[in-house]
Amino acid sequence: MDSEILSSQNSISNSLQQPSDILERFFGYNTFRPQQKDIIETVLSGKDAVVLMPTGGGKSICYQIPAIMMEGTCIVVSPLISLMRDQVDGLKDIGVKAAYLNSSLSKQAFMKTLETFGNGVLDLLYVSPEKLISDGFLTKIKGLKINMFAVDEAHCISSWGHDFRPEYTKLSQIKARFPNTPIIALTATADKITRRDIIKQLNLTEPATYISSFDRPNISLEVRPGQKRIEQILSFILERKSKVGIVYCLSRKNTEDVADRLQAKGIKAMCYHAGMPSEARSEVQDQFQNDNIQVVCATIAFGMGIDKSNVRWVIHYNLPQNVEGYYQEIGRAGRDGANAEALMFYSYRDFTVFRDIFTKNGGENLELKLSKLDRIMQYAESQICRRKVLLNYFGEDLNENCGNCDVCINPPEYINGDIIAQKALSALTRMNERVGVSMLIDVLRGSGKKEIYNRGYDKIKTFGAGREHNQNEWQYFIQQIVNNGLCEIAYDQKNVLRITNAGKEVLFGNRSIQLASLEKKLERQKARAARAASAPRISKTQTLQEELFERLRSLRRRLAQAKGVPPYIIFTDKSLEDMAKRKPVNDFDMSEVSGMGERKMFLYGAPFKQEIKAFMLEKGRAGVKVAGATQQISLDLYQRGISVPDIAKERGIAEKTVTIHLATLYENGEDIDIHKFISNKELDVIQQVVKALKDPIHLKDIFEALDGKIDYDKIRFAMAHLQRRTN
Repeated sequence: MDSEILSSQNSISNSLQQPSDILERFFGYNTFRPQQKDIIETVLSGKDAVVLMPTGGGKSICYQIPAIMMEGTCIVVSPLISLMRDQVDGLKDIGVKAAYLNSSLSKQAFMKTLETFGNGVLDLLYVSPEKLISDGFLTKIKGLKINMFAVDEAHCISSWGHDFRPEYTKLSQIKARFPNTPIIALTATADKITRRDIIKQLNLTEPATYISSFDRPNISLEVRPGQKRIEQILSFILERKSKVGIVYCLSRKNTEDVADRLQAKGIKAMCYHAGMPSEARSEVQDQFQNDNIQVVCATIAFGMGIDKSNVRWVIHYNLPQNVEGYYQEIGRAGRDGANAEALMFYSYRDFTVFRDIFTKNGGENLELKLSKLDRIMQYAESQICRRKVLLNYFGEDLNENCGNCDVCINPPEYINGDIIAQKALSALTRMNERVGVSMLIDVLRGSGKKEIYNRGYDKIKTFGAGREHNQNEWQYFIQQIVNNGLCEIAYDQKNVLRITNAGKEVLFGNRSIQLASLEKKLERQKARAARAASAPRISKTQTLQEELFERLRSLRRRLAQAKGVPPYIIFTDKSLEDMAKRKPVNDFDMSEVSGMGERKMFLYGAPFKQEIKAFMLEKGRAGVKVAGATQQISLDLYQRGISVPDIAKERGIAEKTVTIHLATLYENGEDIDIHKFISNKELDVIQQVVKALKDPIHLKDIFEALDGKIDYDKIRFAMAHLQRRTN
């Protein structure tokens, strides 16, 4: 353990009583994101909780802050070694007492961590599910002070989920052994069925359920047909030379082939798949984490262990297996909240490959897998706002188009879909919501199938009400009705359709719905593919802000290498972007940067301020207009021992301007000897005058109150001194 952290943080942790205090001091944020505070208060009250929050939405803070506040240790069940290591490194870097237990530790390190845990000095201990349920671990820790259990990636416990892991099902032992200890289950992707199963499998006691918005508005969404996909990927990456990303591929061979093609174009890329030796996979992950390579071409085996905040884009070379997996994978981009991109390629062949694999393997939930494969294909072919489709899949109603996906940017022709939707929803209602898509279409078209007559559906009022549309048209419209969230597919009830609240509003005429025109679909797809293949984006001239960002990024990498941690542990891209925008050169301004907690300020504030000052000085001397640069030039000359008159002469500016520069810099915390400009006696005199005057106080007021006996320059420095002392 880091003895410095332990000694310094024992007193700090005890002195902080409010979650908001810990949020600001440790994590560098002034406000909580939606629901975080409520979740923290629930855990602090000793209740169980289920938390659904998108990747990068701040799930970890929901258990990390209570862990710091509460007596004892929080046990965090985490699925991958690399994820544990990264999270613990990040926590220790901000001064939180954290450690992990897994197979990567030597026997000596393992026993030392276990001893530290036993002594009760850890806030958080990360443990793999395998370790937690093996070797009587739960029995051994029974007598220790455990303040809560946090089960991360909780969807892995459900066979209804997209990433079921059998070892997770044994986590039901936690509640049996620790019935009075709260459990918080967290996941980024879980539909209604999976959420219910998480509660059941973990034996949670009347848990509070928090479902944050699944929206990740910082991620732009785009889908393209799969023609010439490698050429399009090369063009995409070459336009983003400094931005790191992931290319997800269906097969191991694809990962190797794509990586080879990228390398041939000078792109630093490596492949990653489950067929590689564990040492090779670890090497790829370390290279990626440390920004030594730009691109990883991987199967879905790569990702859950990635806590890398500065992934700027994710590409799917093939159609994913389901919406949950896709959403979790694109969520690895833009975790820091800065802008990111998600690009998916698809073809019907991708769809048939997955369908054949699922059918051949058979097994439990085959129908569920095939249904979810249909849904991701529908997403790929969607003609409505893609974010609407994603959010509606997870039960979240988005009324407005997002404006940040390819469909919104290049919309199709829409028609009023009220009558079409009302016919479908009315028929569904009259069949008591007990049918799937195929039966609904057959009834709307007045089919003569025997099953319809046997079930009496030929007698309902809407039988044959949609004869004007053929099978393909109804399939297209109902797909949009589902994607718009007017009804949902109940996968656990043989895929029958259920009308949502939004659907009822449309059915009863309280809400209108626009549907994409089928006639324009094919020609629009062809036009979009042609534009993507033949007209790559034109790179913009790099702005000063982008140039400073790259310099700060290089500094971050050097500091990370010296410390032996991934660069994003030092600062996220969002923090660097904020620095590049604000250009803070004093402690106060630097403390306002996003993610700048007290410890990060102490560890890294000085070198980043110095880099920003150097950048401003360099640009200012080159005649480039940068806010604050002229002050830095005056400061640099002053620090070389040049007098104010000589600085003014060399720069061709007034002495008064130089004095204003130095006074402002002094007020903002720069090391300037004020007594070269004003004596203590004069400072005292001016201070007494200021006390006697009423706000607002101007320099002229002070000058006149002193009968002009002290000049303006000295008054200016005196006011800077008073303001600096106040700050």
